[in-house]
Amino acid sequence: MDDADETKKRLKWPFWIVVLILAGLGVLIGANAHMVYVSVASQPDCVAHTKQLGKLPGQYRAAKSAC
Repeated sequence: MDDADETKKRLKWPFWIVVLILAGLGVLIGANAHMVYVSVASQPDCVAHTKQLGKLPGQYRAAKSAC
C-alpha cells in the first residue's frame, strides 16, 4: 500500500509541471497572436510633424510621410 501511495505522489509532480509549461506556452502564443492581430488591424493616425528639415535640435521629420 505504501508503494502505491508513493508512486501516485511521484506521478503528480510531473503532471503539474507539464500542465504549467503548457499553460505558459498557451499564454505566450496567445499574446503573440494578439500582438500580430493588433499590428495588422490598426492603422495609426497621422501625427503633426515638420515637413521641412528643422533648424533647431530635436526637430525631426518623417523620412517618407504617408500623410
